[in-house]
Amino acid sequence: MHTFPGGRASGSPLPESFALAVVAVLAVFGLWAASGAVPAAAAPTRAPAGARPDFRLPFACGETWQLQTYAGHAPDDKKLDMYRVGGPTLGAPVVASAAGTVTEFFEPGGLEINHGGGWFSVYLHMDRIDVRLGQQVPSGTPLGRLGLVGTTSAHLHYEQLYDTNGDNDGETNEMVYPVIQGTEHRLSPAGPFPRVTSTNACGGGTTPERFWVDTFADAPGYAAVDCVGDTGPRCAVQGKLFKGTNYVLCKKWGDEVRVGSSFNHWWLLTDLDEVSPGGSGRAYVSAYFLQRWGNDEAKDNEGRDIRPC
Repeated sequence: MHTFPGGRASGSPLPESFALAVVAVLAVFGLWAASGAVPAAAAPTRAPAGARPDFRLPFACGETWQLQTYAGHAPDDKKLDMYRVGGPTLGAPVVASAAGTVTEFFEPGGLEINHGGGWFSVYLHMDRIDVRLGQQVPSGTPLGRLGLVGTTSAHLHYEQLYDTNGDNDGETNEMVYPVIQGTEHRLSPAGPFPRVTSTNACGGGTTPERFWVDTFADAPGYAAVDCVGDTGPRCAVQGKLFKGTNYVLCKKWGDEVRVGSSFNHWWLLTDLDEVSPGGSGRAYVSAYFLQRWGNDEAKDNEGRDIRPC
């Protein structure tokens, strides 16, 4: 059961006046205990705790999404709002972050998945839901499409819950710090807001087809990785990769690019933003331009080594 601002609220307590009236009626018929208390209900049987599922980002393999929260999210550090990097958020397909069974639909545009062992995940703000109640879904199964349901800014609201009271339901007060692809997130409204590249259903492996990186300046692209100092036709500049968040496909060891004490021998194969006349749109740019890493490092924004070409 979940309670959301402006949404549904199930299992609310009875008004006090109504409860007192019930007590009075029971007392008249001798059904109220002399102590004035109802015999306690048997506590639900608690199943042994199951291992936390291998939760993945709830989007297609290789997509990068920024995780955010805001003051008043309540709890600010456990609820995640996800916005796409390098692509549209509105209309993006949402997928199951781990295998489980669809157990509940609710507003606004939400559903819950039971992953077994007491673990649940929650997804909100979809304008189309493509699964049915009771459906078993492997990790990466399309669940629906992000819309503007219950929000004016397209994003996915995501939660992970652990059933602590043993009623086989994930409830709002059972929310936990989410762990996605092995990393626990405890966000603050003040940031920083991490960017995560999905490894969900990546074709039998955990290596995405594209690696998302941040570059600190526009980078020239070359057809080969041994073109430093070579002005021949073979080493003509093919075009430019613009500063910002970009995807790369793989890395290759080549000529050193050095500025002062900063250097890198790795070159990254990518699709250029601007292509020179007669140039190729796919070319190598130096990993020197990576914003987050040091000398001779070639990693994506999640700290994952980019695979060799």
